[in-house]
Amino acid sequence: MTVYDELVARGLIAQVTDEEEIKELINSGKATFYIGFDPTADSLHVGHFMALCLMKRLQMAGNKPIALIGGGTAMIGDPSGRSDMRQMLTPETIQHNCDCFRKQMSRFIDFSDGKALMINNADWLMKLNYIELLRDVGAHFSVNRMLTAECYKQRMEKGLSFLEFNYMIMQSYDFLALFEKYGCNLQFGGDDQWSNMLGGTELIRRKLGKDAYAMTINLLLNSEGKKMGKTQKGAVWLDPDKTSPFDFYQYWRNVDDADVIKCLKMLTFLPLEEIESMESWQGSELNRAKEILAYELTSLVHGKEQADKAQESAKALFSSGNAANMPTFNLTDDDFEDGSIGILNLLTKSGLVPSNSEARRAVQQGGVSMDGEKVTDFRAVFSKDIFSGEGVVLKRGKKNFRKVIL
Repeated sequence: MTVYDELVARGLIAQVTDEEEIKELINSGKATFYIGFDPTADSLHVGHFMALCLMKRLQMAGNKPIALIGGGTAMIGDPSGRSDMRQMLTPETIQHNCDCFRKQMSRFIDFSDGKALMINNADWLMKLNYIELLRDVGAHFSVNRMLTAECYKQRMEKGLSFLEFNYMIMQSYDFLALFEKYGCNLQFGGDDQWSNMLGGTELIRRKLGKDAYAMTINLLLNSEGKKMGKTQKGAVWLDPDKTSPFDFYQYWRNVDDADVIKCLKMLTFLPLEEIESMESWQGSELNRAKEILAYELTSLVHGKEQADKAQESAKALFSSGNAANMPTFNLTDDDFEDGSIGILNLLTKSGLVPSNSEARRAVQQGGVSMDGEKVTDFRAVFSKDIFSGEGVVLKRGKKNFRKVIL
């Protein structure tokens, strides 16, 4: 099976342009490709993780990745998939987020000896002359055609700002700059970026001629990543300070049955034959497939040692109701009133629920326990001394745990 055929078999590719040329580039290891990452937070999340896995997979086949950090485009904000305008970030916040991305990406991509590049599009976007941009780039875009792009449709209903309208031009200019400066001949992205990606390809060919060697491939990264990268509490982050290795493991251990095989194919580096042998698994066997998925991804993101700890902790938790390596929440004296704390405050402070109303609902529905004993009264209070020493294990539902320690 060729590299390209494997991407198809793993369900990564939605549609492409110039398929035969793309096959030749990827299979022969001659692709210099980029994927963009807008630094809108100080950590990558699971949606980015899928892109990083793809970059790693293609780099292993001899291709050269470019991780494009959107320090410039983040100043504008991508309107794709949005019903309102994105929050404006300060240059200082963007730079901080870029630095965090750089550190996290190095766990996936080998940047040594020019095997991959990490570039910030602020290097060229922040230096653009507006009149020159209008003449050299703007002349190649049809406003009528831009307004039909999927990325603008949702925003058009509530009002699309001129600031956001320029995002497609900025992203297209990125491809042109990467093509001219670094020989980038291929761009990847999620299916919600298709219009922007086509804009880059067309800009290169119109400006430099039809023979300009630049192509576009569209991969199901964003739509699948956003779906799988969300929990009830928000995004699943790659930063262990935001999502602990245990929580990361537990998230993948508890994916829907229907998503297990898809996640194994798209996100892990297990051989396809091994994954396909799991497609008929049911019941306890399917749970085993989930454990394999959780271990493989935790090992990739946090390392084998943390994956081993998370797996051992999860097994100990379900077998004895306790585990040494589960996420810990530390209470302080300020959290107590008259030497005690109520169950609702305990649940919200520990992060197991986002609000007192949801905490009350969880208790009333019988989904809360302390050290294996169910808490049925939402007015229940607990004295400070029980949290000393080893602390207590606070549980909400079947999948969410915290060791609470004073």
